[in-house]
Amino acid sequence: MNEDTNQATNQNDPWQGFELIHAYTREQAIEDGVLVDVSTLAKEAGLRYPVAVTRNVWDGYIVPDERARKLGQSETGRLWDLLWMFSIAARHASIDTILFRLYFIMKERQRRLITMKAMIAPGDNGEPVITIMLPEED
Repeated sequence: MNEDTNQATNQNDPWQGFELIHAYTREQAIEDGVLVDVSTLAKEAGLRYPVAVTRNVWDGYIVPDERARKLGQSETGRLWDLLWMFSIAARHASIDTILFRLYFIMKERQRRLITMKAMIAPGDNGEPVITIMLPEED
């Protein structure tokens, strides 16, 4: 790259001249418990990239209450359902934000159709990562 090309590239950089003060990395979010890394089961479900779910998804939908446990529900089974439904939606998507729906048995022993949002974005080192969250989360 010659000097003219380098200068042109720098002129197109909207962040040129700004100093990064603080960044909250995905790794820190996982360490802090804001995100729950589910990559191991995601690989078994056929997903190639690291996957995490938000704490709201984990606590609100993946961890079953006692009534749901008595009906045979478990974290692994509910997480598998979530990952499987995401993988089906992802096969038919051509965008980086995917909305998909699945049923969960909730406290009232009724199945509830829940919408989830998955975002595929660069991770801490620019690698593709997937984060599954509630539609109102970002």
